[in-house]
Amino acid sequence: MTTETPRLRNHDPLAVELTAAVKAGEAERLRALLASHPELARCVVVDAKGGGRSPLHLLADWPGHNPNAAAIVQILAAAGADLDAPADAMWHRETPLHWAASSDDVALIDALLDAGADLEHEGSSIDGGSPLSSAVGYGQWAAARRLVERGARTALWQEAALGMMPEIVRRLESAALPAEEVSGPFWNACRGGQLAAAKYLHERGADLNWPAPWSGQTPLDIAEQAEHREVVAWLLERGATRAKQGS
Repeated sequence: MTTETPRLRNHDPLAVELTAAVKAGEAERLRALLASHPELARCVVVDAKGGGRSPLHLLADWPGHNPNAAAIVQILAAAGADLDAPADAMWHRETPLHWAASSDDVALIDALLDAGADLEHEGSSIDGGSPLSSAVGYGQWAAARRLVERGARTALWQEAALGMMPEIVRRLESAALPAEEVSGPFWNACRGGQLAAAKYLHERGADLNWPAPWSGQTPLDIAEQAEHREVVAWLLERGATRAKQGS
């Protein structure tokens, strides 16, 4: 037997009340609301474009960092909220943990994981992967490091962005990779300001001027954008170039 997920428009009075209580971190207000309307814990709040958010998505939604996050997560989880519910009718399938990662919201990451959220749940808007992909892909470094601390599996591009040198060296010493497979990680190392990782990956054949297919930016472009001066200086010394403007 399955139970249909309740759907509310975001201007519905119950949806407005739920959203306000969740985002304000008002635990008693939320408990009272759920006592009267227990179905709200598993509802979907639908916006004007048709996209749906669970109550935990509402808590995690940009810019995140809402007060009393741990208590709100615990209340919703105890009331039956799906910790790993994907965003509804959107172009991605991100869970609340993906959104917490994208908002660099470490407190909410901890609260969701402590309540039992899946650290490796797929659906990232970056590559369809785990919340770590969202954190690294959007440059949310505190969130990325906390997810790694909590045991998230890492790929080379994520390790490069975070400067995880032992993992990078171990990975590349165990198997030689072609230049095209280290150039993206090299780009991410430059974006993350990880000079040691960038140098190592360049020595392993990374293209100094690899253009990111999602933006066209070269490693020099992204290092300058991120204001990583040491990386920029090193890239210029090596003869790195910027993407051609207007091409």
